[in-house]
Parts: sequence; structure tokens; C-alpha cells
Amino acid sequence: MKILGMGVPELLIILAVILLIFGPKNLPKLGSALGKTVKNLREGIGDNKKDAEEEVVEEVAEEVVEEEVEEQPAPKKTTRKATVRKKAE
Repeated sequence: MKILGMGVPELLIILAVILLIFGPKNLPKLGSALGKTVKNLREGIGDNKKDAEEEVVEEVAEEVVEEEVEEQPAPKKTTRKATVRKKAE
């Protein structure tokens, strides 16, 4: 099993070095900080995706509205005299 191109023995050596550097008392704090960082990173990436999707939806909605406006026939221009004649009839 390889993770990031490293096998199990390499990962165990790295974990042992981390344990020697930070000590057993600080490892829970380090793990907690690392977990929070990863969580915030994922949330940030998720927010960007949602924003991008909302922008696409808005652009499509604007295009649809523009097409509907273009398809509607222009209202007939009537003069005041024509309106008066219609009412008289």
C-alpha cells in the first residue's frame, strides 16, 4: 500500500521522527490543529464551488430572459387618434 508514493516503512519512519520532534504531549494538539486546517480548507473549496455554480445559474437565467425579450413581438405603436377611434367604435 503506497500513500503519496511512500510505502508503510517510510511512513513509520516519518511518524517516529515527528514523535521525536514534537513529543507525545504535543501530538494531540498538532493533530487537532492539522484537522481544523484540513476542515477549513475543504469548506473554503466547497464555498468556491457553490459560488461558481451560482454564477453559472445567474448567467444562464440572464440569457434566458434576454431570449424571451427578443422573442416577444414589439407592441404596436398606436397614436392617440387611433385609440380614440377604437373607443368610439
